[in-house]
Amino acid sequence: MAMLGQSSFRRILLSRILVLSIPILLLGVGVTFRKARTSLLYTARQNLAESAIRKAEDIQSSIKALQTNLATASRTSILQAGQPETIQTYLNQLATDLPTEIHCLQLIDWQTGDLTATTCGNQPILSQVEMPWSTQQGELSADSFYLNTLLNKRATLDGQSEPDSESAPPDPTEFATELNLIISTPVYDQNGKLRYTLAAQSVLQQRESGEPGSLLGYTTIIDQDGVFLAHPLVSRVGQNIKDEPDADRFENIVNNVLRGDDPNVRHIFNFVGDREEWLAGYSPIHINISPTEDRVWTVLAVTRLDSALHGLEDIKRILVILTTGLLAAHLLAMLYMARDLALPIEQLGKYARHIHKRDPLQRAPKNFRIRELNHLAEVLDNMVRRLEERAKELEAAWQEAEAANQLKSEFLANTSHELRTPLNAIIGCIRLVRDDCCDTPEEEVEFLDRADEAAIHLLKIINDLLDIAKIEAGTLSLSFELIDLRRILQEVIDLQSMQIHEKGLRLGVPEMTEPVMVRSDPAKLKQVLLNVIYNAIKFTDHGSITVDTRIETAVDSVQTAHSNGHRTDETPANPEAWVIISVQDTGIGIDPTQQHKLFRPFVMVDGTTTRKFEGTGLGLAISRNLIELMGGSITLHSAGVGQGTTVEIALPIASMSQLPAASPAEPEISQKPIAEAVTEHPAVR
Repeated sequence: MAMLGQSSFRRILLSRILVLSIPILLLGVGVTFRKARTSLLYTARQNLAESAIRKAEDIQSSIKALQTNLATASRTSILQAGQPETIQTYLNQLATDLPTEIHCLQLIDWQTGDLTATTCGNQPILSQVEMPWSTQQGELSADSFYLNTLLNKRATLDGQSEPDSESAPPDPTEFATELNLIISTPVYDQNGKLRYTLAAQSVLQQRESGEPGSLLGYTTIIDQDGVFLAHPLVSRVGQNIKDEPDADRFENIVNNVLRGDDPNVRHIFNFVGDREEWLAGYSPIHINISPTEDRVWTVLAVTRLDSALHGLEDIKRILVILTTGLLAAHLLAMLYMARDLALPIEQLGKYARHIHKRDPLQRAPKNFRIRELNHLAEVLDNMVRRLEERAKELEAAWQEAEAANQLKSEFLANTSHELRTPLNAIIGCIRLVRDDCCDTPEEEVEFLDRADEAAIHLLKIINDLLDIAKIEAGTLSLSFELIDLRRILQEVIDLQSMQIHEKGLRLGVPEMTEPVMVRSDPAKLKQVLLNVIYNAIKFTDHGSITVDTRIETAVDSVQTAHSNGHRTDETPANPEAWVIISVQDTGIGIDPTQQHKLFRPFVMVDGTTTRKFEGTGLGLAISRNLIELMGGSITLHSAGVGQGTTVEIALPIASMSQLPAASPAEPEISQKPIAEAVTEHPAVR
């Protein structure tokens, strides 16, 4: 029963956590919002400064392009000596070809001030006073020009007059900032005398954008005297910045430009009479208004602060939603926390009751807030893990024992069969001779030869068993000699040529004209080569067997005995070159999934092969161990069943330091190529 002044643990826990977490959460939201606003403002300032620089560059390049085009036109023969009709046609074409918008293009007679040709009205756009040209070409450059700005009010783009209200902000869909310029240049005739003044009234329209989030900004241009040359509100063009509500900030911007400061951004208030805060990026532009006078203009890219921070509203909305969601999640988490405090013991008990049914990867529950429960879970988990390891070890040992027992049974059955076959042949042949069952002495000799062959085959099986036993016991020793590989190959091919001929197979052999000296046991190497070629003959019913050799300076892809720890003192540690002996047949091939088994003792590919072909399965295992003891390696590859097999043997070639000095008493090895030595045999084609 609850007593007065007491409350539930869940309620106290919930209230304490909420009191601590809610202020921290709200503080974090405020800091995040402030940081987001600062980042957006910094980005806006950078973009506006870059926009002002781009606008200044565009204006300067447009003015220079117009000046260059007018100077080029003034030197054309049409303007220098053409007829009025021709000049008028040329001016009309020139007005359309110039890169900027041309409102008026006039050719004014210097002497009379009359219009010789014009593309607009009948009134000159320049007076004689505004054309102080030299009467003779050469006193000033023929490319001389004068630049004037028009500071009178102009109508909006839709033809309506500009509102007089100072509070009307510019609408980006209706207004575009324009810079009205008059550029004039003298035209001298072919004798170098001043004849005309070529004047062009051009309007440079700037890229404008007042859309929320756009940082291109409105264009504003101020000359070094503080007069607006261009303004989003046309009514402000021609006014001085001293008449502006925020004159101090404009004067500060112009002074910074005149001092040569880097482009920057300033905050301006009440820019168009709307009492709002604006951001203005500014950049200087140096304009040559005459051959002898330069002016510095200030180009501003201006946009509202709320437009520059337009993305802040989305951030604010997301933060409100996120804060509400976090508060709701906090409340739900606190409601469940009290219940969760009782769950650790229940989870451990449930885990202990269902150990025998659990997933093998499942572990005991951990990460509790109570240290003792975490320790208990860790002890329980370690105990279960040790039991599983013991069970796996027992299962693995049992499987190995079963596999060894099965392999032993298969080996005993296979070996018994292999031993019984030659013994039966020996016994049968000897009894036939003993019981005088032969009709002629030749027949007795034939049976004795068969018994001899069977005895030799039986001896080979017994020798293989002894060799594999010595290899596994580590007692097999080799007698290393420096031998010519050509001689061993020739002897092996001579021994196997008859069997190849009897099966009707083709034999390909290498042409080795130069000696290949290797340091190995000649008898064991011959045993390996005989075994490999014998296997190729045994498993090939038709086709060919090709024996080839090649020399490689480095065998990176061949795993040698050095890496397996089988190198002896007689084998070189770092051989400079290798000889690769390959035996390729077109026989039954081997399934790639079974190839890794062939170098294991007592293992053959499958039951079908073991029933069709004789053998104990020791040949390749013995060959691999013998080759590795000689410092080499042996590999087998087959593309698949029915696609033949290739066996490659790699042996290190003896270095020059291992070669003995020539001795007259030493018998010379025949220099006759192997291919030449066996070409007379019928099996070789």
